[in-house]
Amino acid sequence: MATFITAAAQILIKSGSGHIGEHATLFDTLLGLVTVPSLFAGYALYGVVTVIMILALRHGELSVIWPIISLSFVWVAILSVLVFHESMNVAKIGGIAVIITGVAIMGLGGGKQ
Repeated sequence: MATFITAAAQILIKSGSGHIGEHATLFDTLLGLVTVPSLFAGYALYGVVTVIMILALRHGELSVIWPIISLSFVWVAILSVLVFHESMNVAKIGGIAVIITGVAIMGLGGGKQ
């Protein structure tokens, strides 16, 4: 769940970043965080993910749970194609496969010994 929410946050932040101007100053960017709804929502979702991670880490192993967060890269890559019409190529597909394989292998190492 946290990986999907993280990906949604990234999409919202990317979408909102275009509303603060190409040459925005630090002040413009900080102001945008509270005046651009998609930026605000994206960062608010990061807060939600933080709460989810706290709950997950109370009951799970950090060495297993944290690598699962890398799945958000997979969802962002897919959503970027669907939402922003970015390209998907062999290198990106290979990277996605490596991430999924890595998370699966890390998951096998979980559990109390």
